[in-house]
Amino acid sequence: MSLPLSTLGGSARRSIELLDTKSRDTVGTVFRLSILVCLLVSLAVLGVLLVDVVIDGRSYLTDRLGSFLRGSLRSRSIDDKLGVKQGIFGSVWIGIFVASIAFPIGIGAALYLEEYARKSKLNSFIELSIRNLAGVPSVVYGLLGLFLFVERNTILGFLPLGWLVDITGGRSVVSAGLILAILVLPIVIITSQEAIRAVPQGLKEGAYGVGATKSEVIRSQVLPYAAPGILTGSLLSMARAIGEAAPLILVGAISGGLTRNPDVWEVGALRDRFTALPIQIVTWVGQRGRDPGFFNAAAAAIVVLLVLVLALNLGAVLLRNHFEKKRG
Repeated sequence: MSLPLSTLGGSARRSIELLDTKSRDTVGTVFRLSILVCLLVSLAVLGVLLVDVVIDGRSYLTDRLGSFLRGSLRSRSIDDKLGVKQGIFGSVWIGIFVASIAFPIGIGAALYLEEYARKSKLNSFIELSIRNLAGVPSVVYGLLGLFLFVERNTILGFLPLGWLVDITGGRSVVSAGLILAILVLPIVIITSQEAIRAVPQGLKEGAYGVGATKSEVIRSQVLPYAAPGILTGSLLSMARAIGEAAPLILVGAISGGLTRNPDVWEVGALRDRFTALPIQIVTWVGQRGRDPGFFNAAAAAIVVLLVLVLALNLGAVLLRNHFEKKRG
């Protein structure tokens, strides 16, 4: 039978409290060490995978890096014109479409939901729908893109959709960019909402206290303070879009041969058939059975894609640090 602390003497009570404090410290230390071990194991696994990929693609990355970056899809791995330029073209333009469509719409929607929308069942339903859409598999968005931008002329037999196909060119990088912008839009909205929600209420009240309007408060206080979180979430969502493959397959990305090998900024090729780095990687890995050299080419393409994604992440970190310094 245990006795309440109030019935014990002062020294006994202090001893029990000290033991409780030590027990909590021990639990906290074990928890921190467990998290550190998990982090180190994760980094070790990623490091091993990265080293393995670099070793497999070393022949392309060291012996013919320039021609590999300028090359195109080929039927044989020993072809000295084999490369990833067409994939880089598709991936870069997908990123441009995501940045120009998903970012402004997503940030604007987050501002409306956090600063202007009233608490109601309708707005709660909208927010719940956005969070559910963020968890929808990417292949479902690919089917949506196939329906909207590639094959359909009408909805329900009477709502015309042919103008969308005319704009996108059907199976083109425009269709891919639009559907991947739709894919990451819920993620941009959610991350932007969290960043805006973290703005201290005191900043807003201080601005209102000196006579600022709501739009002025958002422009001068909310957005500068939330900018690091908004930019980080937005650029990480772009990195996800660039690494997606399933939607691209459904909207017509090429896995065989392409007649054109366009420069990255060649706007005229946006309505042509296209490919992207994830598609090239999947295709080359699938061809390794008949031509083992494609496995090494796929490893080199993975490194190129990782460099592109890491460059985006580095940009996110630099922008976040820049705005954090200005905020400070």
